[in-house]
Amino acid sequence: MPQSPPSQSAEDYLERIHELIEQKGYARVVDIASSLGVKQASVTSMVQKLAEAGYLNYEKYRGLILTKQGLAVACKIQKRHETLSRFFSLFGLDAATQKTDIEGIEHHLSRDTVKVIADLAQFFEDHPKTLKLFLKSRKGGS
Repeated sequence: MPQSPPSQSAEDYLERIHELIEQKGYARVVDIASSLGVKQASVTSMVQKLAEAGYLNYEKYRGLILTKQGLAVACKIQKRHETLSRFFSLFGLDAATQKTDIEGIEHHLSRDTVKVIADLAQFFEDHPKTLKLFLKSRKGGS
C-alpha cells in the first residue's frame, strides 16, 4: 500500500499508463518511453518504484496493470486535467497552449483550487452571456 502520495513525475507516469491502457488495452515500457519521450531505462526504473509503492503490477517483458490505488491516482489526475482543459477552452485557448500550461500547473494546484475552477467553468457554461461579456471586455481591454 502506498505510504505517501506519488511525486509529480510518478503522477505523470500513472496518467500516461492509464491513457495507454484505455487506448490500446495495455501499456508496455517501450510504449510509455515513446509517448513520454524518455529512455526505456528511465521508465523501467519508475515502473519498479511504482510497483514497490503499490500503484501497479509489473511483470518484466509483459504489460503493466494499475492497482486499485494506481487507478485512483490516474483517474484523479485525468479528471484534474480535463477540468483545466474545459476551463481554458471556454476562453478560446488553443489545444497546444492548453497542453503546455496544464502540464506546467496541474501538479501545483490544490484540490480546492481545482474545484473552484470546475465551478467557475460550470458557471460560465450556465451563463453564456456572462462569458461573452467577459471575453468582450478582455478584447477591448488589451
